[in-house]
Parts: sequence; structure tokens; C-alpha cells
Amino acid sequence: MLSRLTRPQAVAVCALPVVALLATAAFAPLPFSVAQPGMTANVLGANRGTQVISVSGAPVRSTSGQLRMVTIEATGPDARVSLTDVVDNWFRTDRAVMPRDAVYPSGDTVKEIEQHNAAQMQQSQDAATQAALKYLGLSAGKVKVSLKLADVGGPSAGLLFTLGIIDKLDGDGSGGDLTGGRTIAGTGTIDADGTVGAVGGVALKTQAARRDGATVFLVPKAECADAKADLPKGLRLVPVTTLKGAVNSLTILEKGKGSVPSC
Repeated sequence: MLSRLTRPQAVAVCALPVVALLATAAFAPLPFSVAQPGMTANVLGANRGTQVISVSGAPVRSTSGQLRMVTIEATGPDARVSLTDVVDNWFRTDRAVMPRDAVYPSGDTVKEIEQHNAAQMQQSQDAATQAALKYLGLSAGKVKVSLKLADVGGPSAGLLFTLGIIDKLDGDGSGGDLTGGRTIAGTGTIDADGTVGAVGGVALKTQAARRDGATVFLVPKAECADAKADLPKGLRLVPVTTLKGAVNSLTILEKGKGSVPSC
């Protein structure tokens, strides 16, 4: 049949399957999620009318400034992300196209994913409480800490929870605030021994932080390069690997004496 067609006609006929394939691919669901800067919350204050950190069994300080945990918002685990969506968002600095498995546990249902994220948040809160009380030399049997943050899952707020507990109980250790009156934001997991772990989406989180007034951003040291990508103007990055290092950096910033690490 093709031998009876002119060259342009033959090319057109051969191109039809390719066009059809591309059209199908453009609208077929792909294993990606599209993420953007999410909400932030001041762990020293209230979120949706409820105090994020509540302490009993020890005196609590009045604090100034803010310690803001940050999030990213991603398309849901059951959302259809097409090739068109990927192309539209690939070159935007306020969006990130990420493998779905990097955002959500592979193979789980929506309900199971929600339960997984809630469990990670609870583990993060428990570790944050243990790390803070251990740092301050306080007994978990005497001091009780309650952490509440609605509609947020995962472990990446661990460092900020820990710093918030320390600021409420001890500040900088000499009567001042860890924040120095600033709006400090940051991200990172925390272990009970005070080790800070890496998280995802830091380039988007810096945008959320600056949008909500932060001038300093605490970032796991291993993710400095990611955090520097499209870093918003007016936001200073401070790399951290341990809780002690994070507290020391904030204290130096507050007092204005000494050298603060930078990415």
C-alpha cells in the first residue's frame, strides 16, 4: 500500500501511530507527584486554635520570635499525573516533579499511607521530646510534653519540635530566647540522641519559610546543595547535624558573638 503513496503521504501515514502514542502518553497517568511549598506553623504558638507544645511538670517561659516548621504539599497518592502535568511543572521553581515512591510508600492504599504518615509524626514527636529532655537534663518521668499539629504527617518537623521544647523550658540557657526575636524556620528529622537527619523537598520548604517571614533556615547539612537551589533572597541557611549544633548556632545568632556555620 505504501508503495502507491507519494512520499509525503507515506510519511503522514507512518506518523499517525506515533502521534497517537504521544497523545495517549500525554494523558496517561504517570508514577509522579507534583509538589509545591506548603503551610508552615510556629511551634512556639498555636495552630488552628491549639497550642502546638504544652508542658506540665516544669515552669514554662514566655517566648518571643517564632520557630516555624515547614511542609510541602504534593498531589495525592491516588491523583492522576499526566505527561502534560510533568512538562508544565518541570521548569517551574515553585514546583517539583518527584517520583511518587519518593513521596508516598509504594503499593499502599490512601488510608494506609495516611496511617503511615501519622505513625511517623508520632514517632517524631516522641523522639523530639526525648531529645529535648535529655539535652536539658530533665526526667521524662516528671516533665510531660504534649505536641499537637493538625493535618501534618511525617517526621521532618522533629528538629523544630525539639528546639521549641527547649526554648519554652530553657531558652538560650541564660534568660534569652533561642530565636533572638527572629522568625526562624527549618526542617530535619531528630533521633532521641539528638542526631538531625535529612528530609525531602528542602528547596520548596525554603520558599514556604521565606513567604511566611523567616530570615534564617536550619537545614540538614547533607542537603545544603538542594537548599541553595533557588534560595529566596533574604533567607540565611544554617547547616545542622546535631541538636547541640543547632542550639549553639541559634545562640550565637541571638548574642551576635561568634561564627555561625553556613552552607
